[in-house]
Amino acid sequence: MKSAFRSAISTTLAFSFRSLNPTRHRPPLTLLSKHSPLTSMAGGESGTHVPSLATFQSLEKQFEEFRHQLEDSGSLRERIRSVALEIESATRLMHSSLLLIHQSRPVPEVLETAKRQIGLMRELFSRLAEITRECPGQYYRYHGDWKSETQTVVSLLAFMHWLETGSLLLHTEAEEKLGLNPDEFGLDIEDYLIGICFMSNDLPRYVVNQVTAGDYDCPRKVLKFLTDLHAAFRMLNLRNDFLRKKFDGMKYDLRRVEEVYYDVKIRGLAANGEKTGEQNDQAQS
Repeated sequence: MKSAFRSAISTTLAFSFRSLNPTRHRPPLTLLSKHSPLTSMAGGESGTHVPSLATFQSLEKQFEEFRHQLEDSGSLRERIRSVALEIESATRLMHSSLLLIHQSRPVPEVLETAKRQIGLMRELFSRLAEITRECPGQYYRYHGDWKSETQTVVSLLAFMHWLETGSLLLHTEAEEKLGLNPDEFGLDIEDYLIGICFMSNDLPRYVVNQVTAGDYDCPRKVLKFLTDLHAAFRMLNLRNDFLRKKFDGMKYDLRRVEEVYYDVKIRGLAANGEKTGEQNDQAQS
């Protein structure tokens, strides 16, 4: 009885000792040889995962070239923006001169003052052309730095041209006024079209002021011009972008001029002037 009890206690203690020391009965670890696959995966095969000196030098050379290119591009862009700021300053002076047309000033007097800036514009666009010659084939890479100023210039030139002739300033005529060579540094078509849309925004105000000054035939002339211009724009397949939005704005300019024209006609103020104007239009056609 006592021997059986001692045997049971010994078995229990031995089992408890093994459970508290599990590593005692683990199989011995096998050391990896230097030719084993795991050693190779850890980088034993030199040159597989560790970049060599030649690879690092070629990488460093590439990014050194990138650094020089970015520095040259940044310097070129700063020069372009400097000229663009001068163009913006000249357009402000031209625009301030043209604003006098809304105060019923004589057209020749207003145009004479505004035209003084055209020579400066030609000089500034010539400087832009010289800068872009340093990066041939990359006109549209830097085009965004002067396009808004160009659009404003086109709108002012188109308005001045309309005041003189009553017709639209053509794309080739705009390039000629700015002294641009289409083979080297031309006037972007979208910049020209957006500038024309900007010009149409000034016409409703011009019509109202002219009627106030007693020129009752002005709404008819502007309405005819805007109607023809709007019809010409509808020939273009415009995408849903900035140009399309500006073209949509032209419809509201046309509507405002129509309202002034109908108001003048209903009041009988344009009876004599309208007949004379229509006869002149037929004689010109």
